[in-house]
Amino acid sequence: MTRYLSPVTRHPQIALIGAKGMLARKVAEQASRKYTVIPLDLPEFDMTDRTRVLERISSLRPEVIINCAAFTQVDRCETEEALANRVNGEAVGFLAEAAKAVDATLVHVSTDYVFSGEQSRPYREDDPTGPQSAYGRSKLLGEQALVASGLEKYFLVRTSWLYGPGGNNFVETMIRLAKEREELRVVADQIGSPTYTGDLAEAIVRLVTSDALRVTDRESLLVTRHPSLIFGLYHFADEGQCSWHEFAMAIIDLAREWGEPVVTRRIVPITTADYPLPAQRPAYSALSNEKYKTVTGARIPDWRESLKNYFSERGRV
Repeated sequence: MTRYLSPVTRHPQIALIGAKGMLARKVAEQASRKYTVIPLDLPEFDMTDRTRVLERISSLRPEVIINCAAFTQVDRCETEEALANRVNGEAVGFLAEAAKAVDATLVHVSTDYVFSGEQSRPYREDDPTGPQSAYGRSKLLGEQALVASGLEKYFLVRTSWLYGPGGNNFVETMIRLAKEREELRVVADQIGSPTYTGDLAEAIVRLVTSDALRVTDRESLLVTRHPSLIFGLYHFADEGQCSWHEFAMAIIDLAREWGEPVVTRRIVPITTADYPLPAQRPAYSALSNEKYKTVTGARIPDWRESLKNYFSERGRV
């Protein structure tokens, strides 16, 4: 049954799962303009505890649940695959079950690592999956659990190469290493789309805000901004693509511009084989944004533009 807000209620509620994480920080920042954001995270909220999830969501009865929580330590997933499957897989099914019980919209964030990396063009939503790592398999399990739940009101958003304030990420690692080493060796044969958490958060809030307006604004006769919006699977990443090596060069150039004490003189391109890791990464995992842009009409910035914005944000802190 569709629920309506009372005339005195102006801000529907979002239950933000994994609220202490890098992406969630940006989601909370942007969503708080239109929603009451309820942060949920460990140790008080364990999304792998089905009973606890159902009880907590039932008591809150939020209009929207946004899941930013995940086991994202890709190499560690190789040795702790059972844990990865619980967090990234089974727990998503619990959230979907809880969302269905209270008629909430669920947003779940997934990854480019569900793909094999064998393509040479950006992956679309209807391309076949084929994860090559335990992390990718666990995230695909989460996608499957969501679809199998029978929940109709959901946005499943795949993204890639995330960076932003408040978390460990490639950008901050490169800045740190550039202050310590004259030479950096960075993989040049893996291609993807770096994505700033601020851009992804804006996309998520755009999706759920449009849906909420369609449901709740009937009382005030407001017109939905995106009446053609549909639920389902979306890809979102900043526009363009690059290798990790190209990304590193852009990061260090900007670090110099912003006055960081960079000592790096050489950034040497290497192959994946030169830098073996426990988990296999996709050789190519750029994502196509065409569906998202068609449905929302939104402009997505190029990854270089967003990287500059991130450095500007860092400079203001």
